[in-house]
Amino acid sequence: MAELDISTRNCIVEKRDKILVVTLARPEAKNALTPAMLIGMYKAWRLLDSDSDLICAVLTGQGDTFCAGMDLKVGLEGGENAEEIRQLMQEVPDLHWQALLRNNQPLKPIILAVEGYALAGGTEILQGTDLRIAAADAVLGITEVQRGLFPLGGSTVRLRRQIPYCLAAEMLLLGRHITAEEALRFGLINRVVPPGQALAAALEMAEQLCRCAPLSVRAITQSLRENGHWLSEKDALANEESIGWNILATNDAKEGMRAFAEKRAPQFTGT
Repeated sequence: MAELDISTRNCIVEKRDKILVVTLARPEAKNALTPAMLIGMYKAWRLLDSDSDLICAVLTGQGDTFCAGMDLKVGLEGGENAEEIRQLMQEVPDLHWQALLRNNQPLKPIILAVEGYALAGGTEILQGTDLRIAAADAVLGITEVQRGLFPLGGSTVRLRRQIPYCLAAEMLLLGRHITAEEALRFGLINRVVPPGQALAAALEMAEQLCRCAPLSVRAITQSLRENGHWLSEKDALANEESIGWNILATNDAKEGMRAFAEKRAPQFTGT
């Protein structure tokens, strides 16, 4: 992998062919988020959108914890690169929400690889990703209520849409932790793997995505995100149709059908 110049000391951004790998790299502090890490994540998601060679991203963390949320000792205004984030936030006031995938999600899918704990902001980030793999010993939780805080990363909206209401209420109101197996059973994650294997499994999934047609991947991601159950079926189907017809007219669609008829692997060009 080639490390990119948008990396910060605690957020490593690397390009692996068509996959952008984003690693939270502050294991000594359980990858608790700092302003410098938010800058790295924000820049990574904007690169994912702008680089036409990239198909998807994989997000993970170093050490035995994916992310323990914001570093409450540092806060949004303190720590390394604080001046840079203040300057950037004058230009992009919601930079921190974009970094945490609350606002302006990239137009391409993000695969999450969780080892160990993903608490508070760690589980809030999870809800903004598209495909999720967790190690068998992973623990998820939204713990803000236990600190007199509010989970502004979107959990009071997203979590109840992604899992049953009563479980979401229990996690949000009581700060209850759930295991990887519980998260799988309730559909909050896609797959459980042995400890230490989450990143490898996520990269394998990313490679599968990279063999698919890039315009189709992007359009299906858009439709999945836009056409949730908050829309009527009629409105959602109309929006899906407007997205889908554009894909059926692409060169990749013709290549996919031609390759099927010729019994060979398709050669997609993103056109």
